[in-house]
Amino acid sequence: MKNRKILVIGGKGKTGRKVVERLNNRSIDVRIGSRTEEPAFDWENPGTWVGALADIDTVYITYQPDLAVPGALNTIKEFTSVAVANGIKKMVILSGRGEKEAQLCEQVVMNAGVDWTVVRCDWFNQNFSESFFLDPILAGQVALPRAETQIPFIDTDDIADVVVESLLHDKHNGKIHELTGPRLLTFKDVVKEISKAIGRDIRFNSISIDEYVEMLRAIEVPENYIWLINYLFTHVLDGRNATITDGVEKVLGRKAKDFSEYVKETALSGVWNPINQGKGEGVKV
Repeated sequence: MKNRKILVIGGKGKTGRKVVERLNNRSIDVRIGSRTEEPAFDWENPGTWVGALADIDTVYITYQPDLAVPGALNTIKEFTSVAVANGIKKMVILSGRGEKEAQLCEQVVMNAGVDWTVVRCDWFNQNFSESFFLDPILAGQVALPRAETQIPFIDTDDIADVVVESLLHDKHNGKIHELTGPRLLTFKDVVKEISKAIGRDIRFNSISIDEYVEMLRAIEVPENYIWLINYLFTHVLDGRNATITDGVEKVLGRKAKDFSEYVKETALSGVWNPINQGKGEGVKV
């Protein structure tokens, strides 16, 4: 499909903004799907969908806060129906690795009657610099459950590069790209690497999921995020994803970015400097 016009839902989020930047650099006609854009796109307001889809033939679907949350499946069903009715020819969806509910949403996209690609990912590196995991790092005290679970953290730069290739090239139609980083790391490993890179003592404590949920409520994290965190730590972070894939290399012809490279780049940005404290975005995995 030539001269694509692409809607990037969540075009200001962790992966979406990087996808938009890459498409703009290629002079691709791209529209940001966001409540603050014109036309606006709001998952909670289906009345905005048709306007955002006008004159668009390809869409990148990211759902906040996650495809696993209650109601996401029905929303994806409704959206894909509207999208196809309004001329969408291809959909690329960002999905969660090891999440049964997310894979039901994938099936909706696969069965929509248009071209599709699934980009299925694990936890983002950027959860530690752009999400509420940032604040504990700034405070020098990180407490999380599932301390020994190994996770193949993936960088959003790699995700964005794979998404762009999937949006622009038909050879990715009908494929599931399962992406991981090149190493398995525990949360304790992550904190140790960040601590070493920034030259600050960051302590890590292993706690129960109940203690973690209680802590999140104490700092007034929204209940929908608390539900998601509880779900992820209870049902997904059980070791089922403790494997490495070559998905990034298959699509891009290069190795996935190592967590240490992300840490080095992020440390130089100063975001982990306590003087730059600020609230992060919502969680996304």
